[in-house]
Amino acid sequence: MEQKATAFLRLIKIMDELRAQCPWDKKQTIHTLRSLTIEETYELVDSIDQEDWKGIKEELGDILLHLVFYAKIGSEQQQFELEEVINGVCEKLIHRHPHIYGDVKVADEEAVKRNWEQLKLKEGKGKKSVLEGVPSSLPSMVKAWRIQEKAKQVGFEWESKEDVWKKVEEETAELKEAIASNNPAAIQDEMGDLLFSLVNYARFLQVDPDKALESTNRKFINRFQAMEMIAKASGKELATMSLTEMDAIWNEVKKQKD
Repeated sequence: MEQKATAFLRLIKIMDELRAQCPWDKKQTIHTLRSLTIEETYELVDSIDQEDWKGIKEELGDILLHLVFYAKIGSEQQQFELEEVINGVCEKLIHRHPHIYGDVKVADEEAVKRNWEQLKLKEGKGKKSVLEGVPSSLPSMVKAWRIQEKAKQVGFEWESKEDVWKKVEEETAELKEAIASNNPAAIQDEMGDLLFSLVNYARFLQVDPDKALESTNRKFINRFQAMEMIAKASGKELATMSLTEMDAIWNEVKKQKD
């Protein structure tokens, strides 16, 4: 524990020195750091997806630096101190885990999640809806997942995956109707409904839809790049080939990779 505290204090000291002496660090604001923080977060996600523990360690350090940086700026703006940030999250964790720090009994992890959402709602902060806790800036697919998960915590949930699949089929039929009517606004609306239903179905199957789609993205990239290499080896470019020729290469690549 002492080593962890020493390392953390060293980082705070370095941040203080950089903020006072480095021309670049002195100019940064919460707004200039925002995009960099998002980039660092995605770099951490990449390392997690690859189970690259060395990368995870490095990216965690970068994100920790950003957290300390924001806290330093908050202190300079006389908005809050770093210890307030840390104590705040400590108090939140204690309050939202009454089954650990209180006398509440829970049967399983689902009960823990329900208690967590209910306690968040009771904490106030002007929130009147359980869905207010979903950040508006989340990527749409992740946001859909979080919305559905939060709705579930108050009991608004399908009873079975079969019911959810019926909804998927219903939304598919409605999308086909919109396409047949050639109504762009309706097509967009129904496409959104179908995607939302598919995310819900993935959730019932305990499949992370964002992770599943990313896996398919990477698979497509690998196969497409293999196609490009095969075409180049034969002295051709994909752009000059017919769809039939490209499809033949694609099927061959699928056999090799799968």
